[in-house]
Amino acid sequence: MKPAPKPNAFLEIGVTIVAPAIVLMKLSGPERLGPLGALLLGLAFPFAWGVWDGWRRRKLNWLAVLGIVSTLLTGGIGLLKLDAKWLAVKEAAVPSLIGVVILVSSWTRTPLIHLLVFNESLFDVQRVKEGLLSRGTASQFEKVLRNATAMLACTFLFSAVANYLLSRWIVTSPAGSEEFNQELGKLTLLSYPVIAIPSTLMMLGLLFWLARHAKALTGLDFGAMLKADE
Repeated sequence: MKPAPKPNAFLEIGVTIVAPAIVLMKLSGPERLGPLGALLLGLAFPFAWGVWDGWRRRKLNWLAVLGIVSTLLTGGIGLLKLDAKWLAVKEAAVPSLIGVVILVSSWTRTPLIHLLVFNESLFDVQRVKEGLLSRGTASQFEKVLRNATAMLACTFLFSAVANYLLSRWIVTSPAGSEEFNQELGKLTLLSYPVIAIPSTLMMLGLLFWLARHAKALTGLDFGAMLKADE
């Protein structure tokens, strides 16, 4: 069975970030959809994308599940008209939870770095293992993976702090109001360049750090360690 094709990254950004932001910022006025209607429509985009992504993959995608839960929590805050500070708490809670789980996994037999970074979709894991066994450096590489797990957790904790500060700075109006929706739309747009891009760069830095150590321990070139297209 062939793996599901990867969706277009620009399409994903458009559906989960740009479209909700436009709806929240432009359609929340009383003469249009109103605060409630615009909030529900805006959140429907990332919710539908998460459900579709799970259906397309034919398996549970925990990142998509977290995205759906996050969307539902945002909707709940808006519908219940809770204090805006709870939005900031929610924005920080999701990456914090991921970071803590990843960090705790570094003390288990299967650190989550295996699932998130050092996996068969990125690396030729079997070839790397063979290189480690031939040089007797498998135990050293496991230490590298545990350090990489802690570094990966730090990227999520950075995201949590940045999410909280950005949310507190931008979203100050009462939930359920037109102003709240507009600020939520602005937060959605700014979260990508302010948080997502730096986090991605940190992840890429971690990937190359891990590859450099793997090269030293296996003797394989970086290209040889990567998963070849079939």
